[in-house]
Amino acid sequence: MPSRSSARLAALTVAAVCSAASAVVLTSPAHADAVRIHDIQGTTRISPFAGQQVTDVPGIVTATRAYGSSKGFWIQDPNPDADPRTSEGVFVFTGSAPKAAVGDSVTVTGTVSEYVPGGTSSGNQSVTEITKPTVTTVSTGNAVPAPVVVDEDAVPDEYTPSGDTAANGSINGLTLDPSTYALDYYESLEGMNVQVADARVVTGTDPYSELWVTVKPHEHRNRRGGTVYGSYDAQNTGRLQIQSLGPTADFPKANVGDTLAGTTTGPLDFNQFGGYTLVASELGTLKSGGLQRETTRRQSGRELAMATYNVENLDPSDATFDQHAAAIVHNLQSPDIVSLEEIQDNNGATDDGTVDASVTVNKLIDAIVAAGGPKYDWRSINPVNDQDGGQPGGNIRQVFLFNPERVSFVDRAGGDSTTAVGVTKVAGKAQLTASPGRIDPANSAWKDSRKPLAGEFVFRGKTVFVIANHLVSKGGDQGLTSQYQPPTRSSEIQRHAQAAEVNAFVKDILKVQKNANVVALGDMNDFEFSGTAKTLEGDGELWSAIKSLPRSERYTYDYQGNEQVLDQILISPAIRCAGDFDYDSVHVNAEFNDQISDHDPQVLRFRP
Repeated sequence: MPSRSSARLAALTVAAVCSAASAVVLTSPAHADAVRIHDIQGTTRISPFAGQQVTDVPGIVTATRAYGSSKGFWIQDPNPDADPRTSEGVFVFTGSAPKAAVGDSVTVTGTVSEYVPGGTSSGNQSVTEITKPTVTTVSTGNAVPAPVVVDEDAVPDEYTPSGDTAANGSINGLTLDPSTYALDYYESLEGMNVQVADARVVTGTDPYSELWVTVKPHEHRNRRGGTVYGSYDAQNTGRLQIQSLGPTADFPKANVGDTLAGTTTGPLDFNQFGGYTLVASELGTLKSGGLQRETTRRQSGRELAMATYNVENLDPSDATFDQHAAAIVHNLQSPDIVSLEEIQDNNGATDDGTVDASVTVNKLIDAIVAAGGPKYDWRSINPVNDQDGGQPGGNIRQVFLFNPERVSFVDRAGGDSTTAVGVTKVAGKAQLTASPGRIDPANSAWKDSRKPLAGEFVFRGKTVFVIANHLVSKGGDQGLTSQYQPPTRSSEIQRHAQAAEVNAFVKDILKVQKNANVVALGDMNDFEFSGTAKTLEGDGELWSAIKSLPRSERYTYDYQGNEQVLDQILISPAIRCAGDFDYDSVHVNAEFNDQISDHDPQVLRFRP
């Protein structure tokens, strides 16, 4: 069997020979000693010609981009070298709609640049480009070089080398090893015409007309067609982002488990939001996988059903209230307690000092009743204006909904936005000093972030302590395709401090009452195997109940083709050790292109 490099060489050479007869020569061919694209690309991520002028670089135009801020065209050398590390394609940045056309044979004179999508502070890898170009057309009507087929045989299972410690962990200066590392393999094709075939969709189409596929059909596949992210050491190397070169109106509206049948072809670019991206000049045909939204079972009369649901910046102007209500009533089967995250104030992102959210919450409650659900009551604490992060002016917070026909809330005065809730001992049992109350809101761990909301509930005569959370997001972390490997997860510093505060509060409850029923739930913004989860769990004070599911079922969110856990429900030993609990990650949003939130709600049922 020929090697990948020799196969690529043969395909590109055949394409060049076959195109010669039909080409229309307009000017003299390029000088034989001109710098070639593979010279510019080199054997590392940074061009050896970066910052230098190059003259008469020859290539065939494979695609043009006339929209967005990165206008230009891709060229590819039809006469490649035999080195699999050196790409034969490069992007020519024109800054305006390019005059070049697909199939043109051109020479380009310009400056080699390393463009970092998102800026250097993002930690992203750079894209090698030729800027300030002077373009000379040699001929027209040439065949585009044959695409390199990217499939499971081509992409290595190992994701990336470790970065150079002398360069702050950067992989930029390391020699590419495309037969060993997936990121090196993709980098060796940067700017080249590539193709995937019959690719499984692993993240549904987003509002920007992008989706993710995998070229590895069986890589950590679950029963719903997604690819599950299970550890920091298994990055699922077959994932690749797809976006369209042309108008996006006809871009397929795909769900997880669908297939882009046939071939999808175009240049391989590097995108600020996801890394290596096939910019498709030819898109496969969408074939539905028939994915359906899930419905959990209804709780029995003796079971307390509790849910966490991030409703994604819900404010009164949104058009999603009826859909959220239908999900709560029909898909979640009207849980007794619902912890909501990202409830905004009464005028949403208008930053005028409004903090009250009664209009937002009551509109949702009314929609739930209209959908056939119970008339929920609710409790929350308004934040201090613009102190809890999120969208400026939105004042997102956690809210308890509860069905008063099934469960009662213990109201105890004293809780407000700045007062810390405590734990006391009354008649041998734990009791909150305020209900609802906020956990240590002045602590620096909660700076510009949501403060946990604690409350006491009573179900069938048993007290249940519930802590609603929305820990700080992963914003600012370096991406999986970062030039720094392993990537730095800077957001963990604050999130670990927050997790420690929540665990300490649970410890306070359990010190007073060892057998207390405690549930900490919400958008933890971290994985069930993460340091955040381990800190929340502590020395056994809590346990993340999503770990009761098979590994292939552990996901609440879908990001860049990796289905992963962000939302969790953690339980105290009294609940876990009784063994009489049931957990369900109810997949109604994250896998779908028409999602009303990017999070799937979670449901826990147990008998206190």
